[in-house]
Amino acid sequence: MRGPDGDLREDPWAPAAGRAGRGPKVVALGGGHGLYASLSALRSVTDELTAVVTVADDGGSSGRLRRELGVLPPGDLRMALAALCGDDEWGSTWSEVVQHRFRSEGELRGHAVGNLLIVALWELLGDPVAGLDWVGRLLGAHGRVLPMASVPLDIVAEVELDGVISTVRGQVACALTPGRVQAISLVPEDPPARPEAVRAIREADWVVFGPGSWFTSVLPHLKVPELAEALHVTRAKRLVTLNLAPQPGETDDFSPQQHLEVLRQHAPDLTVDVVLADTGVVDDRDALEKAAAALGGRLVTAVVAAEDGSPRHDPRRLASVLDEIFLQKR
Repeated sequence: MRGPDGDLREDPWAPAAGRAGRGPKVVALGGGHGLYASLSALRSVTDELTAVVTVADDGGSSGRLRRELGVLPPGDLRMALAALCGDDEWGSTWSEVVQHRFRSEGELRGHAVGNLLIVALWELLGDPVAGLDWVGRLLGAHGRVLPMASVPLDIVAEVELDGVISTVRGQVACALTPGRVQAISLVPEDPPARPEAVRAIREADWVVFGPGSWFTSVLPHLKVPELAEALHVTRAKRLVTLNLAPQPGETDDFSPQQHLEVLRQHAPDLTVDVVLADTGVVDDRDALEKAAAALGGRLVTAVVAAEDGSPRHDPRRLASVLDEIFLQKR
């Protein structure tokens, strides 16, 4: 690749000569804590892992950098890179470093170190994907992280409260506005997808949706036309990992099957091969099986939640089940 000065630079993502991949080619879609959980599990299942990440965050450190510099919001991308760090001393240390937030009372307050590092590389290299690849190389990331679009996005949501539908704009507003989100759209309406993300989806063996904030992290991928087309035509099998609890402000009181119904509403022609749900959150198995079948898929239930009872996926449990699904043992 070439840097902004035109000099040739080593491609940080060039595969090692003769390296054989372990496991299927997997693309994980999402953002935030949900994608972090998915990647933490998937990195122990396959060496061929790509995260395609939402770029609509407009709050906190990401929102400030986005407004000041006009860049993609780096926060969800940073979290995905941190999730791909190894469990050795190098990986665990760098994961903590990029996630660290400054505690000053000045302008650096609340900024994550990784956000600043990512944006610095973007400015130096002039290419968001090249910058992320270099950060991934520094961290020793077990996979690649790509933005889903080439430009920052805004999420527009239709929200119902007491029978009245209103429209809110911005990821933070969508998450915090009282009421139930009915549908989302993106601004700009037809954003350009990153070609690397489109290629990864088309060449994947498995595409994994979720877990995560359904309307602001999972469904936005289906509103980027080139990504949506790739998700429809890919030879990959598609797996949906359901959340362990509703997302406050987005999916209050949603049942597991309602999550699938919303997915079908936003992408009526999309088929799914497997729906994975934690055994403890399935109150009506028949209804959930019917919702999975309506998408063309089958239901797999297993214990994938953390032992402490919190609504978090346990990476080792989730990895074990995903590995069995990929190997067609479930």
